[in-house]
Amino acid sequence: MSTTRLALIGAGIIGKTHIDRIQRHPDLELAGIADPTPAGQALADSLGVAWTAEPAALLDQVRPQGAIVATPNVAHVPVALECLSRGIPALVEKPVADTVTEARKLADAVAHTGTPVLVGHHRRHNPINQRARALIADGQLGRIVSATALATFLKPDPYFDVAWRRQAGGGPILINLIHDIDMLRFLLGEVTEVQAMDSHAVRGFEVEDTAAAVLRFASGALATVVVSDATTSPWCWDMCAGEQGQYPRQDVASHQIMGTHGSLSLPDLGLWQYRGQRGWHDELSHEETRVHAADPYTRQLEHFAAVIARQAQPLCSALDGLRTLAATLAVHDAAVSGQSVQLKD
Repeated sequence: MSTTRLALIGAGIIGKTHIDRIQRHPDLELAGIADPTPAGQALADSLGVAWTAEPAALLDQVRPQGAIVATPNVAHVPVALECLSRGIPALVEKPVADTVTEARKLADAVAHTGTPVLVGHHRRHNPINQRARALIADGQLGRIVSATALATFLKPDPYFDVAWRRQAGGGPILINLIHDIDMLRFLLGEVTEVQAMDSHAVRGFEVEDTAAAVLRFASGALATVVVSDATTSPWCWDMCAGEQGQYPRQDVASHQIMGTHGSLSLPDLGLWQYRGQRGWHDELSHEETRVHAADPYTRQLEHFAAVIARQAQPLCSALDGLRTLAATLAVHDAAVSGQSVQLKD
């Protein structure tokens, strides 16, 4: 298998995560880093790869086969458009953009250029979610009725020493809950309506510390989602799924999918069904599936290499990323307005 050369644009926390996975993969190569900070230049020097301050300069210098866009959110679309204008496929970190208008601009550019974009909703690449999606598609749960998702955890006080994390848009709705909304869309389909409330009661910041929402899906299913970064709690995907070693793993379920013929808890893939008579007085059976462990960030990069080679379609396209962003922003809008928000295709 030939090596896929990737440029990294933005060498922050998630950028370093991609570097780590690239360096450990025999079929991937880091072609260079674009990052305007001295730390970014020092990192490139330490790795012996090209460095530029500006993304366009790096793309022209090293001509990578693909580029990873891990800049601050506001720069996602402008940088991705630089890639597409050169025919370079891009892996754009989530959220795909900071506004739906910007996300639409990128989706339109993909359609116009034919150059693919993969949005970095990495949970789609987790074998747990892929098995869950297969179980749902196979009819194991019957018709999906409802779902619950908990994203509840505690961010330490020093986290908020950075000003933007105390301001609107820098809170757990857009930073954290977006993962859970994309995960629910991956499993259940499109969101058509959102109702929500938020709270600032714990810290008193401009940004929310807690939010709760009800999502209606095109299928008629309803989901309740709760996010809070101000609670001592184990119920969040990051702690339950074991995707990243920096989170202590907890043996609890953070998500539940309920259907007419069965229910599924995640990430343990616990399947609950009636084997005989069906009714609330009858016995429920319970079984769990243990899938092979795999790092979703590595699987995402492998998938990106296949997208670059035109051997696969993006598992999360620019249009998919737009729809997840729209549903997530609708949670904020519904909470602020006190009105339900209808989502258009």
